[in-house]
Amino acid sequence: MSKPAGHLIVIGTDTLWVEVAITPEQRARGLMFRQSLARDSGMLFVFDQEQTQSFWMKNTPIDLSIAFLDENMVVVDTQDMEKLSTFVHRSRKPALYAIEANKGWFREKGIGPGDTAVIR
Repeated sequence: MSKPAGHLIVIGTDTLWVEVAITPEQRARGLMFRQSLARDSGMLFVFDQEQTQSFWMKNTPIDLSIAFLDENMVVVDTQDMEKLSTFVHRSRKPALYAIEANKGWFREKGIGPGDTAVIR
C-alpha cells in the first residue's frame, strides 16, 4: 500500500513524514477515524492566518501530540491530546501551522518551543 501524498518535516535531526491538510475540509477531518499512525508520521495543518488555533480529538481513536508553529515554522507550543476527547486544545501563542504526531513524539525527540521546522 502506498502512502498518501505528503512531505517530510525536519526539526533538528529528526524527520516526520506528514500528510498536508490545507483546505477547511481537510483541516476539519484531520486524523479522525484513523485506527493507527505509523511511528514517524503525522499531519501538517496549514491555516489561512496566524492566530490562536484550536483542536479536539472527537472521532480520533488514537492518542496524539500536537506542535503549534508560527509563520516562521518555529514551535510555539506542544501539547498531548487524549483519544476521543472533546477537550479543546488551544495554542498558547498565535500559530499558522500545527503538526500532529503519535503521542509523545515531540517529547521523545526533545522538540519544544523555540525549535524550527523545515518542510522538504
